[in-house]
Amino acid sequence: MSNFEYIIASLPYLTLDYKYEDGHKWESVIEEIKENLGEKDTEVLDELLSGFKEENLNADFYAKALSHPVKFIREYFRYDLNLRNAKVSYINDALGRAAGQDILDGRGEDVDEGLDIDGYRFTGGEFKEEAKVQTALALSSLLDREQALDDVTWEVIDSLGTFHYFDITAVLGYVAKLHIVDRWLELDEERGREQFQKLVMEVRGTFKGVDYKDK
Repeated sequence: MSNFEYIIASLPYLTLDYKYEDGHKWESVIEEIKENLGEKDTEVLDELLSGFKEENLNADFYAKALSHPVKFIREYFRYDLNLRNAKVSYINDALGRAAGQDILDGRGEDVDEGLDIDGYRFTGGEFKEEAKVQTALALSSLLDREQALDDVTWEVIDSLGTFHYFDITAVLGYVAKLHIVDRWLELDEERGREQFQKLVMEVRGTFKGVDYKDK
């Protein structure tokens, strides 16, 4: 059985001057979380983690994710697919490639009925973040562009976690944000620390049940 309150309340790596200690990397953080999750919740977390690996992000993956019983998985990867396709469309336009080249339509070979992502996108929920994503993609600085896109993703995670405090959705949201932080700690440590500070304050506020303000 999952111990969600313990997971949220006792994460030892949530400090404002955070930096990975020797032997305490992303993988070990995830393992600590899994130690307090039940079997079914661990499987759901593994499905989220699978989507963080670029080599897994094909039509079959998205087709399965979009029909997942857990709402966070469905909605996070619907956004992720739309974001991916927006990036591909931007590159196609910049390089003068065919407009639809490398766009995923979500028809996976392993899913009999398939999913028409374009149709699903508009009948099952529009790409509400499209304007923000396009604004971010137009930024000239690569780092600023990545930061802006991650800010949009962070907002999406927040929206999916509304009113979820000590359950699997809260854990999935935390891990999704930690994944963003982890990438920035490698890409640009200063920006990574800023993102981590934001995550620390949010988790503290969740546990206290009020808006937490550091003194």
